[in-house]
Amino acid sequence: MTDAADELARRGPSGTEIADWIRAQIRNSRLVPGQRLVEVDIIRQTGGSRFKVREAFQRLAAEGLVDIEEYRGASVREASMEEVRQLYRARAALEGLCAADFTLHASEADKQKLQEIEQEMENCVDSGASERFGQLNHTWHTLLMRGASNNVIEGLVKRLNTPVHHLLFETFYRSDRLREAIADHRAILDAVMCGDAPGAEAAMRRHVENGHRFLSELDRAMHYRE
Repeated sequence: MTDAADELARRGPSGTEIADWIRAQIRNSRLVPGQRLVEVDIIRQTGGSRFKVREAFQRLAAEGLVDIEEYRGASVREASMEEVRQLYRARAALEGLCAADFTLHASEADKQKLQEIEQEMENCVDSGASERFGQLNHTWHTLLMRGASNNVIEGLVKRLNTPVHHLLFETFYRSDRLREAIADHRAILDAVMCGDAPGAEAAMRRHVENGHRFLSELDRAMHYRE
């Protein structure tokens, strides 16, 4: 049992906390697309009640992370590449707007923090710390959205950004992709620090589109090998 699961078991988790725990298992490839979510296993691992586990399943189903079928129960949802393409298109538009709003409305402290996180991400690339890079990347994008002061867009992007499909590709955070992401981030930051809102929006759109392009290339390579 993980430390996170131990903590949940000690105090009796809510449906939201169980959903967060399941979501983390998906992000860390411990639960993969198509895999059944067995209630008794999750109850044992989290210490939650059957009612709270089912509440968590419903939350995750609403996010598009879980499928619930009559007589078969819940399973981690599989996404087609066409659906992934549509999700990335929506993300590009929404995160682009956030980048523009961040440029115009974020505090100097938030802009400085964005630069500091970016520097740490660059250090991760140099040291090969891809897992830490992924964590920082999430923090970087979250800070940018929150600094834009648009709660509606932040909520929408969270629903679009759950990386189920990434789990199919262990190499999503390989070194060439990390360096490309860093170059994209620098372009966004340069526009932000210059007060160029349209430039920041355009650079963010390119960044998200580059992520989709990379995933598509990996998908084609996997199918070619098959």
